[in-house]
Amino acid sequence: MSTSDRTPETGHYDTSHSIAVRRFHRTHGMLPPAVENQDVQLSRCLQQLSRREKSIDKYIYLSGLRNTNVHLFYRLVTKHMTDIAPLIYTPTVGDACLQWSHNYVQPEGLYLSYSDKGHIASILNNWPQHVEITVVTDGSRILGLGDLGINGMGIPVGKLALYIGCAGIRPEATLPLMLDLGTGNKELRDDPLYMGSRREKVSAQEELEFMDEVMIALNEKWPGIVVQFEDFKNPFPALERYQQKYTCFNDDIQGTGAVVLAGIINAVKKSGVPAKGQRAVFMGAGSAGVGVAKQIVQFFVQEGLTERQARECFWLVDTKGLVTDDRGDNLAEHKKYFSRNDNAGKQYKTLAEVVDHVKPTILMGLSTIGGVFTPEILTKMGGWNKRPIIFPLSNPSANSECTFEDAVKYTDGTALFASGSPFPSVVHDGKTLQPGQGNNMYVFPGIGLGTILSKATVVTQSMIYASANALSTALSPSEVAEDWLYPEIARIRDVSVIVSMGVIRAAQEAGVDRETRIKDMKDEELEKWVRSKMYDPHGETQRVEQEVHSFIEDVAGKGVMRGSNL
Repeated sequence: MSTSDRTPETGHYDTSHSIAVRRFHRTHGMLPPAVENQDVQLSRCLQQLSRREKSIDKYIYLSGLRNTNVHLFYRLVTKHMTDIAPLIYTPTVGDACLQWSHNYVQPEGLYLSYSDKGHIASILNNWPQHVEITVVTDGSRILGLGDLGINGMGIPVGKLALYIGCAGIRPEATLPLMLDLGTGNKELRDDPLYMGSRREKVSAQEELEFMDEVMIALNEKWPGIVVQFEDFKNPFPALERYQQKYTCFNDDIQGTGAVVLAGIINAVKKSGVPAKGQRAVFMGAGSAGVGVAKQIVQFFVQEGLTERQARECFWLVDTKGLVTDDRGDNLAEHKKYFSRNDNAGKQYKTLAEVVDHVKPTILMGLSTIGGVFTPEILTKMGGWNKRPIIFPLSNPSANSECTFEDAVKYTDGTALFASGSPFPSVVHDGKTLQPGQGNNMYVFPGIGLGTILSKATVVTQSMIYASANALSTALSPSEVAEDWLYPEIARIRDVSVIVSMGVIRAAQEAGVDRETRIKDMKDEELEKWVRSKMYDPHGETQRVEQEVHSFIEDVAGKGVMRGSNL
């Protein structure tokens, strides 16, 4: 620390700071005189939240708090994760994105426009801090809401808030990044308050050329930066182009696949049906659906099936029906892996027809079609299976393929359930049942932390698989006894430690790690080391106090005059 570091920053306006620290940061007099403990601060925040009825208003309040008192914001997040996470990410972030340009107050990341092509490196130089991880989107497919252009900035902002809150990556080491490449959404282009470029979306080739410049510039500015791609309409080209060259991954494909896989590992164990007996029908054959299915294939192979046998356990359904070789349409490349050739020329046009044909043990939804898992389908799932596995994963809640209440009702409480959005508990036969939520926040923070700490050169598929396997082991004994598929969200920081350790070990086994200090650590030592590297907003006040007093003592020891205003 030097005297030049003492210009007040966001974290300096904290009412828990002592008078000595306030004097040092030159905020003395800019804050009310009371030196508050953190419980009082949090009580005020919760009271202010409670006065706001709409979730979007709570989101706006929390955004303001994050930008004016970053450590208090993350104390609130980590202390009340279950209640706050839905307000800063799904489902509320969907509304925040829809209204982004209308609610805009202050910058919260970097915007790189296509018109900036050739000058990306100079724009990155405007970012004042060293970055370890960035979340990048072009806004072309935000949740289930479609092309929102630069309004999609809410996604990187929210995602990185979870990296910080769930995995302890330091706030200043994160960068929300929006690629403004135009939008196909005419309503946005005609909106006078829309803040993005008013042009049609650039071509796929133009986007890749632009992405090349972005990736080069990011890695030259911050060597080894972890890049997470998010909510691209077609996420495969970027992932395939860069995953062997840079430290990057796509959460929609790999993160979603990993978190669902963790739930499936636990659900398959509880169902009593071995991998070879599982029959999975997927409603939704987009990038996320295929990514999830491929992760489960890897698990089935680990369980003793050949890849072909594992692949044959899946039936994918899109808007035209069952994906088959002889359907007569030009299948997208990513769908071909699971395309069926055993349909004897018969085409199954609807999910109901496919379900009757397959009699699945697993029903997975990544379609964004709300209610497509009808009472009739759910009743059949309950009749065919002792413990049917039902995962309606589409976000937000309105797009979920079924509710937890319906899954419980129509399977007589036997469903092994996980959804993408949160649902309330349900009382069945006098017992309160808790829904599982296959939320990506269980894995992507740990993937990011493990990748950063291991200094991995790339993110391998084995690292992604390890994150899922680690998550599946993170349940407490009581959670296992209650038939939960995922841990309690309130324990997310402990879960992220477990996931990050799995990722680190996988990076070491793959030989892509560069952090030599931890190669020979035992698990107990590694866990302690990982925890020591995590940002703790609750200990931030004490850390700053110690840092300031150490600096003052050091300066005083060098004979600086008392009147120097330190």
